[in-house]
Formats: sequence, structure tokens, C-alpha cells
Amino acid sequence: MSFAMRLALYYGAIFFFIGSFMPYFPVWLDWRGMSAAEISIIFALPTFIRIISTPLIAFAADRLGNVRAILIFLACGSLATILALFWVESFQAILINAFIFSIFWTSIMPLTEALTMSGVRRDGLNYGRIRLWGSFAYIAASFMGGLAIQHYGPSSPIWLMLLAVIYVVIAGIALPRPTGEGRVRRATLPPAVQTGEAWGLLKSRRFVLFLISASAIQTTHAVYYLFATLHWQSLGYSGGTIGALWAIGVLAEILLFAYSMPVLARLGSVNLIWISGAVAAFRWTVMAYDPAPAILFPLQCLHAFTFGAAHLAAIHFISDNVPEKLSATAQGLYATASAGITMGLAMIVAGPLYEAFGARAYLVMAGVGVFGALAGIALMKLSQTRTDSINA
Repeated sequence: MSFAMRLALYYGAIFFFIGSFMPYFPVWLDWRGMSAAEISIIFALPTFIRIISTPLIAFAADRLGNVRAILIFLACGSLATILALFWVESFQAILINAFIFSIFWTSIMPLTEALTMSGVRRDGLNYGRIRLWGSFAYIAASFMGGLAIQHYGPSSPIWLMLLAVIYVVIAGIALPRPTGEGRVRRATLPPAVQTGEAWGLLKSRRFVLFLISASAIQTTHAVYYLFATLHWQSLGYSGGTIGALWAIGVLAEILLFAYSMPVLARLGSVNLIWISGAVAAFRWTVMAYDPAPAILFPLQCLHAFTFGAAHLAAIHFISDNVPEKLSATAQGLYATASAGITMGLAMIVAGPLYEAFGARAYLVMAGVGVFGALAGIALMKLSQTRTDSINA
């Protein structure tokens, strides 16, 4: 099995879990008796763990070079914590479990991205064509989760999450080993990284501005991730319709990933970042007013920009501007900022915002999108005067 195919299967595993977890874990928590504020805390507080754990684990991967072994270990730890959810009921117990789960799960994606971009740089692999299989898996999971809730009730998402994380373990074992010759060896060769070089990334104005812009844009999804399913249920949408709403956005994302190389060649990663922020501001403004399905379904297609294009641009910005030996570290810092610090803060406030204002909470997310777009424009102007690599 080729290097690209193994990575595609692994992305499929990761996003099958995300597609089971992100839209429907709040439904399971609601079934367990958690309030909107408690749901936001359960999602938000554990993400702060990655502020410490993800950069350390990513730096260890750059130092040790055996990404596959680390990924298998992290997946097994994630499986153990999902199993533990079957025996916990109280808010405190679920929160502790979520903290432990976050230590294992949150480093899997940045390490996978670093491994993939090694193949992109060295062998000309198409990142979008590999990554889109994760989006296909997300669609399958979102459809299955919606149907499971419709037919088996709000307790069913936990079973789909369990099957998904088992798939992650198996797909991790199938990843190429960091030994041998050729493509696999080149893509997993351990670089010589010093601690000072890793810290030096944070001294770069361009890299820090990139983190601010990209993180702000991803953070705009906080209300959507936590409460879209519950809100659509309150509006009377069926489980199948909700699954379709989640899936249609990812279908648009797949289309973008399939043609990612021409898009990047025409616009460039920096321009794609600020454009994504502008689209996010528009998307969440319209979402705040509960549009009819005839508008909501096309509106969901903008997920291709608010998430897909922003993420695609971020991954390629790191690949194009950060030395390869710091790839995993840079990916870890991006994941920490976008899915840790800023997303954690946003999720903490998302619960009270939604309880107080309902769908109007999306207006706050729209404001964050404007901020992300402005930071992206500042990054564009700075990049026009600096064309060298970001060095520690």
C-alpha cells in the first residue's frame, strides 16, 4: 500500500471520529443532563491542556522521528478514555475524563499533518487529494450519527464514537514505519532540532501574525460546533436533515480539497487566509437569523471557506515558510493556538452566549471573523515585504 493511501486511510479514521464526536457528543451530554454552560465547559477547558501537551508531543516527534509509534500510543490512550465514558455520569467525572482524553487526542492531527506535508515537500504529493478522504469520512459519520439519533435516541452517539476511535487505532498501525528506503524513509527521517529553534518560531512576527489570523478564523466555529445540532433540533429538524446539513458543508470542502492546487496557485496561502475570515463573517451573520432551509443548505457550503480554505491555507503557509525540521513543532503550535487557546476561550463563552441569545450568538462569531480577516490582511502586507523563510 502506498504512502499516500495509508495517510488517506488514516485521515479517514481521524475524521470519522470527529464527525461522530463534534456534532453529536453535545447531544449525548444533553441526554446525560448537562446544561448548555456545562457542555461548553466540557468542550472548552480540556482544550487548554493542549497548550502544554501538544507542543511538547510535537517537539518530541521532531526529536525522535518515530511519528507512527507516537500516533499509535495517542490513539490507544484516546480509546481508553472513550471506553471510560460508559461508566461516568456526573459533570465532574465527565470533565476529568475529557481532560485526559484531550491529552491524547489533540496531538494526533498536527503530527499527521506534519507527516503528510513531508511527503508533499519531498515527493510532490497533493495534500488536498489525501486530506479529502477525511472529509468523506466526516460526511459518513455525520449521516450515521443523525440517523442513529433519529432511530436509537440521544444515547447512541457514544457507540459510534467508540467504533470510530477503534478505527483510528487500526489505521495508525497501518501507517508506514520510519525505517526502510525511499519515500517512507525520507518522509519520516528524524531532523536534528534544538529547543532554541522551536522557541524561535514565536519570535517571528509573520508566524505570530499567522497564528493570530488563522486561529481567529477557526475560532468562529465555536457556537456552530457546540450548539448547531441542538439548535436545529429545537427548530424541529429531523436527525436525517441535521446529518445532511453537516454533510453538505463537508461536500463543499471536499470539492475545494480536490482542486486545492489550482486555488493555491492562483490565490496563495496568505490571501486565502483573509478571504476565509471575510466569508466567516458573512456566514455567521446570516446564521444568526435562522435562515430557511432553502438558504441554510447553500449557506452550509461556505464551510468550504470558513474551515476548509482556512485550514488548507494554514497547512501550506507552514510548509512554505517554516524549515522542514520544525514542521511538527510548527503544526503543534498552530493546533495549540487555533484549537487550544482561542477555541477553548470561545467555547467557554459559547454556552452562556447561546443560553442568553440563542442563534444571535453567531453574531459574536461574525465579529471574530472580521478580526481574523483584518489580521490576515496585515499578514499579507507583511509577507509582501518579507519573502524569506521563517527561521528560528
